[in-house]
Amino acid sequence: MGAWQPLPEEFPAEVRHFVEQLRLLKDRTGMSLVALGTRTAYSKSSWQRYLNASQPPPRQAVVALCRVAGLAGEETERFGVRWELAVRAWPREPAPPVRVPAGGPVPGPGGESAPGAEVALPAAHGRDGYEEDPTLPWWDLLDEESSRASREPAAPRTSRLLLYAALLAVVLLLAAVVGAVTLG
Repeated sequence: MGAWQPLPEEFPAEVRHFVEQLRLLKDRTGMSLVALGTRTAYSKSSWQRYLNASQPPPRQAVVALCRVAGLAGEETERFGVRWELAVRAWPREPAPPVRVPAGGPVPGPGGESAPGAEVALPAAHGRDGYEEDPTLPWWDLLDEESSRASREPAAPRTSRLLLYAALLAVVLLLAAVVGAVTLG
């Protein structure tokens, strides 16, 4: 722990500060990268990339690390702000052009085709091309479902419960009638 690669000097201050704070938070957990990967649903190699600043982490990875480190409330919000600032300033490599085979139409400006033209790849993920909302671990999905259920109006839940209770009463009544007929 604490034996991190030095960050490139040319990195913006926001990125350097964010990665340094992320490293301190990871060290505070006392976990190895393997254990951190197990607890956060992000692999050891992903955490290596995030903590060595070769790739910005998705927001959910930062939230997961905060949760594992025992941060809550305002401290987690601060990490969210640091993440936002760092992702905006993170150095990007230009998207490689894609060469379309001769005769293959590529929409040009205004919608016309330009055979064999080079086009830049679009951002594959969220805003700024960085993944913000990857697949969540199952335990986070439970939290979302329970919060969604708590926002659901009470009337539909109540009517559903009444329906289930009525169905259960009918089944019990039928069982009692069938039991009485077979015994009697």
